[in-house]
Amino acid sequence: MIIVDLNLKAGMTGQAREKVTLDNTALRFGSGTVKVYATPAMIGLMEKASINCVDSHLPDGLASVGTNVEIRHLAATPIGMEAVAEAELIEIEGFKLKFAVAAYDGRDKIGEGTHTRYVINLEEFLKKADAKLD
Repeated sequence: MIIVDLNLKAGMTGQAREKVTLDNTALRFGSGTVKVYATPAMIGLMEKASINCVDSHLPDGLASVGTNVEIRHLAATPIGMEAVAEAELIEIEGFKLKFAVAAYDGRDKIGEGTHTRYVINLEEFLKKADAKLD
């Protein structure tokens, strides 16, 4: 087994933001029939904030992949507003990373929860995924 120094510490933070448009509404995602920010879009933004927190600190050849989300969508955000997600690395257990995540729209906290990612060797991960095509 190769020991890798991940150079990560609890307390690290990351952020991601996007404008709410028709393309990221519940109606467009198929997750609802209303033209407000979709829960899957908010979760994706929370994952992006988590990626922004850690991936630039990983050694070459390593990346992180999401494996679990436990999210509550708290408030609707209409088209035209900006959604901002924040992630804080709260736990490191080997290659398993756990984040506290939250999202805001400038008026309300629109979501909160936790997100788990694993650090992977990108080449090995893709090789295993591609083997499913054989």
